[in-house]
Amino acid sequence: MQTTECPDCVIEVQNLTKVYKMGEIEVHALRGVSFKIFKGEVISIMGPSGSGKSTLMNTLGCLDRPTAGAYFLDGELVSRMNDDQLASVRNRKVGFVFQSFNLLPRMTALANVELPLRYAGQRKGRLDIARQSLEAVGLADRIYHKPTELSGGQQQRVAIARALVNDPAILMADEPTGNLDSKSGKEIMELILRLNQTRGTTIIIVTHDPTVAAQTQRVIRLSDGLLVEESA
Repeated sequence: MQTTECPDCVIEVQNLTKVYKMGEIEVHALRGVSFKIFKGEVISIMGPSGSGKSTLMNTLGCLDRPTAGAYFLDGELVSRMNDDQLASVRNRKVGFVFQSFNLLPRMTALANVELPLRYAGQRKGRLDIARQSLEAVGLADRIYHKPTELSGGQQQRVAIARALVNDPAILMADEPTGNLDSKSGKEIMELILRLNQTRGTTIIIVTHDPTVAAQTQRVIRLSDGLLVEESA
């Protein structure tokens, strides 16, 4: 049985490849990518359109499986799991933050943040845990507001609270400042970095913004499915 070579890593990928078949055409989205991410790190993934960064994000987030290679998440070999197993790992170990927030418009901030706890089957204390998560992102006075009653920056804070409510091993943020003005974007990055420092959450940010990438500890750059640079 294949095992991780890095017990201190929250993520280890070994020679990851992903091939999509479109009729008779094969598209090589990832071409033997290998790297490690240690617990508590803040990493950014960059690359032009078609570089493979979305495919890599989907793989790291347990939304898709690689064609070949190994992916260890928090010590578990997830690259060989079936769909049900992947869904279980995803619910337990991955928190997602998206550019478009992805909040349910008819539900309050509190109800939106509580949802992952419902999916995880938690029965006791859900509202209290959701409330504490919103307090952690500075929204104690907005818990009963619906998304339309919140600013873009506040909606992204709700999304971050929702992503963290299950205390995941990693937080994956896909262009988290992309739909925000510069002031709100700066505040969201400050919040993400503060949560990393206070909670120790490993954070992976997919971004095209060099200002965002400059605030992370390492940058993984992809081009044509290859890891072309890994810089501090």
